[in-house]
Amino acid sequence: MKKKILMLLLAFISMTVIYSCSKLDENVLDEKSVAGLTNKQQAEGIIAPVYAKLEDIFIHTNYFALQEISTDEAILPFRGGTDWGDNGIYLQLHQHQNISSDANVRNTWNHILIGLSRSVTAIIALSTNPDPSAKLFLAEARGMRAYYSLLTLDLFGLVFVKNDVNETSKILRGEAAIEYIKSELLAIEPIVENTTGPGRITKGAVWGLLARLYLNAAVYRDVYAPSFTFKTEDMDKAIEYCTKIIGSGQYNLAADYFSLFNDNNHTNKELIFAVDQRADLNGHNRMAYFSISGDQFPLPAYPGANGTDGPGITSDFYRTWVNAYAPVDPAVADPRFYKQNLPPAAACIDAASFNINRGILRGQQYGLIRTNGVFEKCQDGKMRVDKLFYNTRSKPTLAVDFTENIDYTIAGSNYNTGFRVEKYEFSKTSVSGRNFGEHDIIILRLADIYLMRAEAKLRKNDATALADVNIVRASRTATTPAAPLPAITLDLLFRERGFEFYWEMVRRTDMIRFGKYEGTWTEKTNTDVRKRIFPIPQTAIDGASNFPGYLIQNLGY
Repeated sequence: MKKKILMLLLAFISMTVIYSCSKLDENVLDEKSVAGLTNKQQAEGIIAPVYAKLEDIFIHTNYFALQEISTDEAILPFRGGTDWGDNGIYLQLHQHQNISSDANVRNTWNHILIGLSRSVTAIIALSTNPDPSAKLFLAEARGMRAYYSLLTLDLFGLVFVKNDVNETSKILRGEAAIEYIKSELLAIEPIVENTTGPGRITKGAVWGLLARLYLNAAVYRDVYAPSFTFKTEDMDKAIEYCTKIIGSGQYNLAADYFSLFNDNNHTNKELIFAVDQRADLNGHNRMAYFSISGDQFPLPAYPGANGTDGPGITSDFYRTWVNAYAPVDPAVADPRFYKQNLPPAAACIDAASFNINRGILRGQQYGLIRTNGVFEKCQDGKMRVDKLFYNTRSKPTLAVDFTENIDYTIAGSNYNTGFRVEKYEFSKTSVSGRNFGEHDIIILRLADIYLMRAEAKLRKNDATALADVNIVRASRTATTPAAPLPAITLDLLFRERGFEFYWEMVRRTDMIRFGKYEGTWTEKTNTDVRKRIFPIPQTAIDGASNFPGYLIQNLGY
């Protein structure tokens, strides 16, 4: 058994799923490392790397960039002409002008395919492991292979199928790709459990992924279509699987919206499937620091843990909130928009109770004042809080005063432009909230299930769609919830998904499905439908050059 595991792992280290030139960074088991391990320990050691690759996909760049900065929700200009230039990749991504050498595209592709390769490795090894736990782990490995395949289908329009180390991966597109993912998920549905937590494939995760697959099937069948035909049978299946989750009694909508994104969200009952980032798993996401200012320091214990002035929300997206609730400020009308933790004035605050504001941050920001690398304190020993300026950028007269306007002009690219997003909590428990966020990154949660069911119903002209939308709006009772909507249309549902899931890496997929991705916003005017999916990285094309006709670049690149 040990030799077989070793041979399988060595075989997969020497190749990628598509014969690309990149190497797999695996920790290979050898005779010494497996000596003395039980079959159960070997099974656990084989499944762990399958999940571990998710954290590299869901880091603040990579998948986030592809799903958010390519949309009307997020924009990342060349800050001050010195930061986030990155050879123009973020500018191109927002304008739908990205190219096959784009680092975010290449890195996302590589991480997903490594995860896919690890899944196949685990499937083969676990199939002969005699421990009773291996059956469940084998099902989870197949589920993860299906999930990684769903990502490649959504992002790149194709799926790789591989069951044997000695065979070349088969490439599927369109209906064949949909049927393959569906069959894999259905095969494991009776085996996976619903008590292993959101960091693993469960029945709820399988049902949620099936619902997502059926809801997007019209897009995946013909991604370049001028309009999409949503089959009644697909919508019925999406409704069926959403209803299974809702009726399971396993999940609850969170009363406090921002608790979904706190450090301790792993136990939040709204989460169905997530990237497990708890401390003992070496979570390293940076979602909390990516958007906020370099002069915002959220942790009194860490004077080096600050933001980076990354992406802001576009004025276009902000205006959807304003227009929905005018004349009431969206921060008052909807608890999902903003949570105030700091007073908007100078103050002295005890370090233990210091929390920065959450949600969409606008205007002048207040926070800890750092001088010569040390936070200033008041006479009573509490932390001094006051107006923030861009001292870290050597611009002490430029206030950290976030503006609505953000674009690629010199004025629109300054450090303070664009309202910012602090949705995930800046980790208080990790060694550095800046580099080691320990909140689970959400892939599926119950609110998405309600809104997917509402969309499927609405596409069938089922009037009960409105009830599902208003259940979600009414659930955030920790403060005054958003008022119920009197009616629902597809445009209103698209807007509602923006309010509920901003910054959660579903916007691009939503925009394509709702026919919005070829629209115009901020710095983006490109209407080419071929930009709905991304280019296959040039490194992958080059790596497959020994197999003519095997890997063909997507149209328009």
